Amino acid sequence: MTAVTTTTTAILLQQVMVNSRQEDRLVAGRPNVKNPDAFQIGFPMRTNYMYGRIKRTLLNEIFALTVCLWLKGGNGPGIGTPFSYSVPGQANELVLIEWGNNPMELLVNDKAVTLPLSITDSKWHHLCITWSTRDGVWEAYQDGVKRGSGESLSAWHPIKPGGVFILGQEQDTLGGKFDATQAFVGEMSDLQLWSRVLTPQEINNQASCRSHLTGDIITWMESVVELHGGVTKYPFDPCH
Repeated sequence: MTAVTTTTTAILLQQVMVNSRQEDRLVAGRPNVKNPDAFQIGFPMRTNYMYGRIKRTLLNEIFALTVCLWLKGGNGPGIGTPFSYSVPGQANELVLIEWGNNPMELLVNDKAVTLPLSITDSKWHHLCITWSTRDGVWEAYQDGVKRGSGESLSAWHPIKPGGVFILGQEQDTLGGKFDATQAFVGEMSDLQLWSRVLTPQEINNQASCRSHLTGDIITWMESVVELHGGVTKYPFDPCH
């Protein structure tokens, strides 16, 4: 290869890298950032056998968390249980549930608070819930807006490792004993779980599709979500 050819190749490669970096910057600054692994799962009816299982668990105790997901409720009353995390000795370590005519609740270590959230209009909504073991402080966001907050929810209790994370059902024993009356009905997408409290701006950016963050504990990927009992799955991006 001649020196001229080598120089030309080097220049072309450099230009490709520059163009690639420019495209990355354009994507980062563009509204409606597309989720590269976008799909939804659906629970068309209440059963005790339709569920998703997350093929991940906590390896260590965590002292704070944020869980975000897109939800579209089905026909009421109550949407049921979008997710539950059970550990040995405590079936209700972390649960989001709206059962019957009761308001939506967050359970941590079997202690519950009422969340001022409502998704009864059969439309997609972005929900985020944060919690910290320090004083048991929690916050609830719907569509990027904080709807409520409080404290003393299982204060100083770390979320235990080694549990089972289930989508669509409330666990009465580790990984099972589902009750159809508490089952989730509707559709969900892009569930992410972090071991920290996200900032209000980070939450708003996700709800408004200005950015897409992935959880360090649970990332919404097809290889991570294991479906059972006829749960449906379709390509879907709530931001598009």
